[in-house]
Amino acid sequence: MRIARFSIDGNVAFGAVEGEGPDGLVLDIIKGIPYGDFELSGTKVPLSKVRLLPPVLPNKVVAIGRNYAEHAKELGNEVPEVPVAFFKPTTSVIGPGDNIEYPSFSNELHHEAELAVVIGRMCREVPRERVKDVIFGYTCANDVTARDVQQREKQWARAKGFDTSCPLGPWVETDLDPTDLTIQATVNGEQRQLGRTADMIRSIEDLVVHITEAMTLLPGDVILTGTPAGVGPLNVGDEVAVTIEGIGTLTNRVIKRG
Repeated sequence: MRIARFSIDGNVAFGAVEGEGPDGLVLDIIKGIPYGDFELSGTKVPLSKVRLLPPVLPNKVVAIGRNYAEHAKELGNEVPEVPVAFFKPTTSVIGPGDNIEYPSFSNELHHEAELAVVIGRMCREVPRERVKDVIFGYTCANDVTARDVQQREKQWARAKGFDTSCPLGPWVETDLDPTDLTIQATVNGEQRQLGRTADMIRSIEDLVVHITEAMTLLPGDVILTGTPAGVGPLNVGDEVAVTIEGIGTLTNRVIKRG
């Protein structure tokens, strides 16, 4: 099932996305929130009549760096011995169609297409055999990075945590095998990244176990699983799209920060 979060007439709700094709999609409004058991209201609205929002509002976004060997290599880095985790704040999260604001303190902005894992229940110290039980679903993400700042400051908080640096969407797919999916990024229609989730160094199970050894994850929290090779520059006016097999396409435009 595809679960979207949207606004219509000033109201915010979740809905199940039904239908196919850009003109045939409708939202069946969900009663309450989608974590755990929920009911569909039967009230349906065309997707074209709503504004899609970030599919979740995470308490935290835990991102993993250098989880594809070719990406680590293209930036001159070794594959880390343990997963490299960092945070992106909630203020970095935007939805499909929202603008990425080019930060004033950077001159080298990069796209990073990533599979995002959405957590469905409170969990800590999750054993490997229980990982699937705590996952709500999967969505597309763009770990937008101020590359020059990342290289200069070493700590990645500003480089990867600035406002609008974490586009998510367009919705959460709850019924998906994430082990071998095509993931790609295009800029102005030109393909930049093309990889497969099978090339992750550490699996989703590895990442959930590793992260929850240290911290509690809450419903709606997001794990970014790393990016394949092919990252590259974004400029003001560019349209960047992240497409993941079985999920859909997340599109955003880069604007100058006003």
